Amino acid sequence: MTEIRNDWTKEEISEIYNSPLLDLIYRSASVHRENKDYSEVQISSLLSIKTGGCSEDCSYCPQAARYNTGLEVQALMSLEQVTFAAQKAKDGGASRLCMGAAWREVRDNRDFDKVIEMVKTVNSMDMEVCCTLGMLTESQAQRLADAGLYAYNHNLDTSEEDYKRIITTRTYDDRLKTIENVRKAKLTVCSGGIIGLGETVEDRISMLKTLSNMPKHPESVPINALVPVKGTPMENQPLVPIWDMVRMIATARIIMPKTVVRLSAGRTQMSLTDQALCFMAGANSIFAGDKLLTTPNPEFNEDMQMFDILGLKPREAFKNGRPAVRETVEL
Repeated sequence: MTEIRNDWTKEEISEIYNSPLLDLIYRSASVHRENKDYSEVQISSLLSIKTGGCSEDCSYCPQAARYNTGLEVQALMSLEQVTFAAQKAKDGGASRLCMGAAWREVRDNRDFDKVIEMVKTVNSMDMEVCCTLGMLTESQAQRLADAGLYAYNHNLDTSEEDYKRIITTRTYDDRLKTIENVRKAKLTVCSGGIIGLGETVEDRISMLKTLSNMPKHPESVPINALVPVKGTPMENQPLVPIWDMVRMIATARIIMPKTVVRLSAGRTQMSLTDQALCFMAGANSIFAGDKLLTTPNPEFNEDMQMFDILGLKPREAFKNGRPAVRETVEL
């Protein structure tokens, strides 16, 4: 069985990432089969519960208030709207609902109280609940955990060295502090990054090193390909070659063997063959549904057809235990 390590060096990760592609895929596929049911893929649905108007300046994001992307700002959804969306996602095959709000940070106000009720409701529907709400204090993370939250998403986006080029309104340490607060509340961590931002291969390797050298690997690592949006500073970035996505997924799988590696944004630009390579390389989760917050995404029925062709099956909810018993279960 593959050893779980938290002391990977940049040199070791670079050697893996830059190895001949077919050798890399063979190695990552072998690790995947050792540590996971490789035919099982978690289907998550991502719902924007509060859209646009964010004070951050993330260069890739259409939800930043300072960019003119034509995005319509929408207030926080009602509990009824979220419940309806969750049921639709569950009926489509999703076992996890991730609720995203375009906030810089969580504030202890009525909106957060409403989010707590949403978490309780979706959790009662026998779905894993994930939130991505921006920066989070330890007490706020604990409130979410007490409500039944399963996971919290807070992506690193890129390397620590490259971070200031992408975002100036917060620091890399802010990111890491939120992840630390999530861990203290015994929530599972979902944290990954985006490629195609104009970063170097060294930046990608540095980001993977940060993730793999955390005291405990994130339970979920999303690998996103930038979807350039008109009106953002990244609008003219070229699309990421599929081979770069495959290398990222394969390397993540090798250095974090038990982590769920999620093939995230950018799937609309990928053919069925492209996605099959990503699954072969070790991806075992996708976002399904027609949108990823505000960018297009393949619909549920398209994904079910792909699963049939590739012989994949959806992973059930709470396979690694419910929130109340998380501490005693290997994740």
